[in-house]
Amino acid sequence: MTSFLNPTRRGFLAGTAALSAGSLLGVRSASAAVDWKRYAGTTLEVNLVKSPRSETLIKYLSEFEELTGIKVNAEATPEQQQRQKTTIELSSGKPSFDVVHMSYHVQKRQFEKGGWLADISGFFKDPSLTDPSLAEGDFAEAGMAFSKDQDGVLRSLPFSVDYWIIYWNKALFEKKGLSYPTTFDELASAAEALTDPSTNTYGFVARGLKNANTPVWTTLMLGYGSSPLGPDGKLRTTSDEAVEAAKLYQKLMTKTAPPGVSGFNWAEAQSAFLQGKIGMWLDGVGFAPPIENPEKSRVVGQVGYGIMPKGPKAQAAATTGDGLGVVAASQKKEAAYLFCQWAISHDMGARLLQAGAGVPFRQSILEDAKVREGVKMPGAWLDAVVGSAKVSQLTLPVIIPVTEFRDIYGVGLTNMIGGADPADELKTATAQFEPVLARSEG
Repeated sequence: MTSFLNPTRRGFLAGTAALSAGSLLGVRSASAAVDWKRYAGTTLEVNLVKSPRSETLIKYLSEFEELTGIKVNAEATPEQQQRQKTTIELSSGKPSFDVVHMSYHVQKRQFEKGGWLADISGFFKDPSLTDPSLAEGDFAEAGMAFSKDQDGVLRSLPFSVDYWIIYWNKALFEKKGLSYPTTFDELASAAEALTDPSTNTYGFVARGLKNANTPVWTTLMLGYGSSPLGPDGKLRTTSDEAVEAAKLYQKLMTKTAPPGVSGFNWAEAQSAFLQGKIGMWLDGVGFAPPIENPEKSRVVGQVGYGIMPKGPKAQAAATTGDGLGVVAASQKKEAAYLFCQWAISHDMGARLLQAGAGVPFRQSILEDAKVREGVKMPGAWLDAVVGSAKVSQLTLPVIIPVTEFRDIYGVGLTNMIGGADPADELKTATAQFEPVLARSEG
């Protein structure tokens, strides 16, 4: 059972910054024990993935700079480019950044094997560097499992957990007399009923772009009671469950999705949904903020946030997560650690949650009544977060070649959108991926 901290010891915002954050509910004052100014005058380079989460960090960077006297140059690049850039630079041994934003579900094993992240366990235990509210017991279990290497050494701080949900257009559902689907069969039926190409209306959208699309298939596979990798370390990607999940993916993406969906990553899927002509969109809860923004969305007030429907054998909310690590090659490790600590602080976590940009791993934030009062997203969004947590399962296998896994199976899934046979594509992809996995474990 996860322990919760005494609420009087939570917290983090500098007193000087608190005045500028009056609209934030649930703020706390910074710990006097931490010498925040110790590294004043330092300049940090921070490498972030472009997302609602990084936008939230960048928005409040001036508060960190004021609190610490540390200058931050933060670069946020799209996911695929960021992953390529970080791998190339970290492999070189001379990266241009001190802090790296990492997707645990994609980069954890690769970063550990490369020795690219500093051991921050000493910093974490140092009261002059770490606020007393920051304790292992405050993180969801998955967060600490993600952040430590196989020897139990702390290599990063867990930043945000993302559960996959169904965003659904209540107005389109109402027009057809439909209710939110509770099973995969109902999901497929509703998607077909909502689709009308003559009015440019489609029942379903998700990622179709190769690599980005693989978690959509593995999400569906969880509902069939399976996952890509068995406990024995053997691939299950040609199993009946894997094939059935791929057939459902193909059906949804060919019969009920908009034209050109094979080129869609999350941004294109989100953009299509915001236009008001898509019935359902499957992706992470952290992509919600623009939906309720009248400047970006035509569906404000019309969207439901649903927990993943039950598959034939299980109900599962696919789960991914990201963290922030200090680069092993950095000459400014302590200052970089202070940035990571600030980024996952009570107040930054509250802002993530209140903006609908992500869900912090820290339980004390989710349990804080004041923070919950300030959540701007509809109650249904928070309900979907809480409900998904109860049926949470990892979306992707925790393996070193997870990028190759996504690439190889992603090509097969994109081919399925073009009409290829799911069983054949999975067989081909598995034959291609098996030796890659075997080499990585050798």
